[in-house]
Amino acid sequence: MINQIKPIADFSDAERAQILLALTPDVGPILRTRLLERFETAACVFAASEAELQSVSGIGPKISRRILSARHEVQLDAQLAIAAEHNLTITLPDWPTYPHSLREIPDPPGVLFIRGAIGPADGLAVAIVGTRRATHYGKQQAERLAAGLARAGLTIVSGMARGIDGAAHRGALNAGGRTIAVLASGVLNPFPPEHVKLADEIAAQGAVVSEAAPTMPPLAGMFPQRNRIISGLTMGTIVVEAAARSGALITARHAVEQNREVFAVPGPVDSPGSAGPHRLLKDGAKLVTCVDDVLEELGPLAESAPDQRGGNIRVAAELKLNDLEHAVLQAIEPTGSLLDEVAQACDMPIHRVLSTVSVLESRRLVRKTSANRVARI
Repeated sequence: MINQIKPIADFSDAERAQILLALTPDVGPILRTRLLERFETAACVFAASEAELQSVSGIGPKISRRILSARHEVQLDAQLAIAAEHNLTITLPDWPTYPHSLREIPDPPGVLFIRGAIGPADGLAVAIVGTRRATHYGKQQAERLAAGLARAGLTIVSGMARGIDGAAHRGALNAGGRTIAVLASGVLNPFPPEHVKLADEIAAQGAVVSEAAPTMPPLAGMFPQRNRIISGLTMGTIVVEAAARSGALITARHAVEQNREVFAVPGPVDSPGSAGPHRLLKDGAKLVTCVDDVLEELGPLAESAPDQRGGNIRVAAELKLNDLEHAVLQAIEPTGSLLDEVAQACDMPIHRVLSTVSVLESRRLVRKTSANRVARI
């Protein structure tokens, strides 16, 4: 069950101040944390004098003036009206709708604008990132891994950039899975322009999210900043093709700092796009050649990590099942059931039960104990 969404019209003055602070230019996550440590609430930040603001480390005359002029510069009322008009969801760190995984990172976004929906099931997620100048090989691997992981019940997270990111999103969509795009621009101003249609598809089958105001254009400094959200939303990050200096490696670094897993796909030794993944592998990243490499590594994490409601992440995997898959799962006893018994309980032909059991196996929800017997994991 997805947490109830609070209507934008019902936001309190304190909540509006939180959003305003999160959108104030030049006030990134680190400065915002320092300001809240000093003044306790966003409303108190905006009530402070210029001298009081400058008593906070890292805040000089320029940034203190940006804070004092934020109400005029950000035009919060207009942005909230646009969000309401386009049926966007807004969530704050202390709200139940805020992704649990992002609360765990050192610098969580102060606000998230969401086009589409993020639910508890998206707690079981993996990022797939890489170069914009992807080769055919790289895009093929990204799409293949994304499709396989999506079929196994994982949500695919990426940055909707050209190249590897776009291939990862398309792989998840084509497999009928969920995918989340994290933007460096506002969710109503997707970048690059040729991915506008892709953004529509992602929003219909997952979510497009950003900490920027809905109509904000892409800013260069926002791209590395958004990468911490990509890794923070997931249990692990897979790097597929990246040059030695690449934004994908920034995402991998964030993953390490956030205590997430890092995976890398090897490539041809003479390809520039192999430099990043190969360096990660030398530094201890997990080698990925197939979906099972990822699932085996994430298996223990998936069993123990809490979802957004504080329960077990296994619940998230079950929430991704369709009615047929759910019916078959419920017909299987924890101690094991004969396939014929499952077919009889579900009133369906044995061939359909077998194909459904295969899906449940790939999602690590059941296992075959013999040729004609299956049990829940």
